[in-house]
Amino acid sequence: MSDNILKDLWFPTDRCFVAGHWQAPLTGQSLPIENPSTGEEIGTIARGGPGDIDAAVSAAESARDGAWGHATAAERGRVLARIGQFVRGRADELAALEATDVGKPLSQAKADALALARYMEFYAGAADKVMGQTIPYLDGYTVYTLREPHGVTGHIIPWNYPMQIIGRSVGAALAMGNACVLKPAEEACLTALAFAKLAEEAGLPPGALNVVPGLGEEAGAALTAHPRVNHISFTGSLAVGRLVQAAAAQNVVPVTLELGGKSPQIVFADADLDAALPFLVNAGIQNAGQTCSAASRILVERPVYDRLTAMMASRYRALTVGPAMDDAHVGPLISARQKAIVESYLADGADLETAAEGTILGNAPAGGHYLAPRLLAGVPAAHKLAQEEIFGPVQALIPFEDEDEAAAIANGTGYGLVAAVWSREGARQMRLAKRLRAGQVFINNYGAGGGVELPFGGTGLSGHGREKGFEALYGFSTVKTVAARHG
Repeated sequence: MSDNILKDLWFPTDRCFVAGHWQAPLTGQSLPIENPSTGEEIGTIARGGPGDIDAAVSAAESARDGAWGHATAAERGRVLARIGQFVRGRADELAALEATDVGKPLSQAKADALALARYMEFYAGAADKVMGQTIPYLDGYTVYTLREPHGVTGHIIPWNYPMQIIGRSVGAALAMGNACVLKPAEEACLTALAFAKLAEEAGLPPGALNVVPGLGEEAGAALTAHPRVNHISFTGSLAVGRLVQAAAAQNVVPVTLELGGKSPQIVFADADLDAALPFLVNAGIQNAGQTCSAASRILVERPVYDRLTAMMASRYRALTVGPAMDDAHVGPLISARQKAIVESYLADGADLETAAEGTILGNAPAGGHYLAPRLLAGVPAAHKLAQEEIFGPVQALIPFEDEDEAAAIANGTGYGLVAAVWSREGARQMRLAKRLRAGQVFINNYGAGGGVELPFGGTGLSGHGREKGFEALYGFSTVKTVAARHG
């Protein structure tokens, strides 16, 4: 790929993908593509609107009633497997696109591309393994259940992990036989468009996947309110998630919501601090902290609080921030707006102690949206920076006295997405795994290497429904009960 990342692409960036065709948006308008590493405009994407969404829904209905809807589960699996192969074959190019579009370091973007391939492989193998049940009932009856697709599913994905969220959302929906309409975030559309092209090349029938870039308040709102969409999957902010659920409710449509978190890692005095250290830091600064499951709160038992603070501070001072393609530890934030939001939070915490900061490299372009990662010490559990999702490379160290206080602090926000417990004591591990209000609890690790197979989702303000693993397949299907009376 040349220095101009958009010059040699194998797909158009300024079109919608509808019914297997690349077409100009009906609005006749476009949106800029910005490189967060430089702040420069490098191209344009389509500004799709309600008319484009309606056309995409119609195309999805045709696929549902046609080739895709009539494909067997095994046939769907074979198509998804080919898509996975095509994604893996283009992993380096996809990584370069994601790094340029999102601003994440190149190695992290490469991991996302491989995760997308892995999602396709997993759901390819799972497609023909979702089964119904036979139910013992009255004499003279045979009763069984079928799992059937919803039909047309709408997918609104965020800008922070486009490839991974396409994999866990669109991949699962396709595996169950749904036909999809995808609205990627306007800040980062390139890999969503690339995926559509690869799916087409792999033999996915026209209309089974449609991609309409555009603004959330235009294309996104039209998708969530569309009367012929049968299920909505949304990953994004709490404020927009509420709007999505309200719009879907008008059509009595089920919604899967993943709305972020304020995830804690709880470190007890008996923990292996050396083993914990990379997990504690990396889970907070990955993708510049712009991660729903970022471990933004580090709860530390008093006897090891000073020692762990010093260890984390040393690691923070070694962190470098630079252009995505230079593959520093941390890249830029997605936009000037997001940087301003994070800086506003830091201003609100000006009275807090800064234990350490990372370093912005000298070659970082002046127009890029760079922010040095910051480790804050002694943060009160009720402080704004310990309660609200910052979505930036900021972690709060919070001391605690005992297990009860640790659980109370960990559960003391409205969110409940992910949590971790660091301790050698097995009974404590099990007690806290039950006590913590979170969709995932990790013990002596964080993230489990991505875990395509592991159900993911939250409680409370983090949303509802589950993605990843077989649970996603259940969410993208509905149960039909058949009761046959035969005497």
